Amino acid sequence: MTSINVLEVIRQGKVGGGESHLLDLIAEFDDTVKPIVLSFTSGQMIDILTKKGVKCYVIETIHPFDLRIMKQVKKIIEKEKIQLIHAHGSRAALNVALISRILHIPLIYTVHGWSFHQDQSMLTRKLRACSEKIICQFCREVICVSTSNYITGKETFGLKHAIIIENGIDLDKFKPEDLGKDIRQEFGFSKDDFIVGFIGRVTHQKAPLDFVKSIAIAHKQEPRIKALFIGEGDMDDETQMAIKEYKMNQYIRTAPFRKDIADIHRAIDVFCLPSLWEGLSIALLEAMAMGKAIVATPTDGSKEVIKHEENGLIADFENPETLANCYLTYYHHPDLKNKYGHEAMKMVRVRFDSHRVSERVTDIYRNNLPEINRKEGV
Repeated sequence: MTSINVLEVIRQGKVGGGESHLLDLIAEFDDTVKPIVLSFTSGQMIDILTKKGVKCYVIETIHPFDLRIMKQVKKIIEKEKIQLIHAHGSRAALNVALISRILHIPLIYTVHGWSFHQDQSMLTRKLRACSEKIICQFCREVICVSTSNYITGKETFGLKHAIIIENGIDLDKFKPEDLGKDIRQEFGFSKDDFIVGFIGRVTHQKAPLDFVKSIAIAHKQEPRIKALFIGEGDMDDETQMAIKEYKMNQYIRTAPFRKDIADIHRAIDVFCLPSLWEGLSIALLEAMAMGKAIVATPTDGSKEVIKHEENGLIADFENPETLANCYLTYYHHPDLKNKYGHEAMKMVRVRFDSHRVSERVTDIYRNNLPEINRKEGV
């Protein structure tokens, strides 16, 4: 059976949640799908895929709906004989929606969190919702990574033709019982330190400054509470300045993205996701799979998988004090830390396997091929 040539389009080549999702998705595809990746920045994800033999293209642009790159995208589509385009995230979708319509190539759109959210002005939110509606109208299929994401789209702009495929992770990579490196020693933590972890892109969406402030508050009350901050992004300088301002260098350790995420989780006691918006965070699922106690804000995806005081703790948006109180709760009640972590792990093991995601996405590809290709057995 001939493979399907799919252009997988994503905003950036650096590794974040959406990029990790794409890495796992591609890794699980069978021989009936041939993915070709287009990113609008270079980065570690591109390097990983290239080493694995996946053809990748990078067209540098930071702009959504950049008409200047349309000719380059068209050349890639024609050269690689692309039959389907799968856009991951709104910025990627905006840069391929028009060309997919012009060339009559079906467009699939995975929503990794809507581009409109609660911290925006009313005008900005309305404009973003309008752009999302237009993107969805251009698409053959829209995939929401959580039920909450689907409901938000339906209530905000009348989302209609969408299906829900929850994100998944490679569960074989995240086993708390496996032995790993001594990350605590590497970063200078003692076995008695109580470590709160942040793993993600250092961007406005992830609220890194709220995290830094929350650690300062918690550490002041309990000096054993410290932090491991893993990630990079356009707020790197601001975050480092905040750490310096709060004189936190002795109890918060930072590092750029790393490949040994499971080992990082083995080193921490609590995982914090203070985001302003999410579809369904891959980093959150990874932490849950490792049996970590969770502190998260009530974004679409997070509130769907984390039930307050059942398998984690939910904190208010943009409120470092409530984040700190959650760490302190776990610190003073290790039984809750262990209980919630175990319950979170059980949920992930049952619901969030990346192999299931790839199978369902492959079915969508087949169902949306042009009729002539289906008749030929592609």
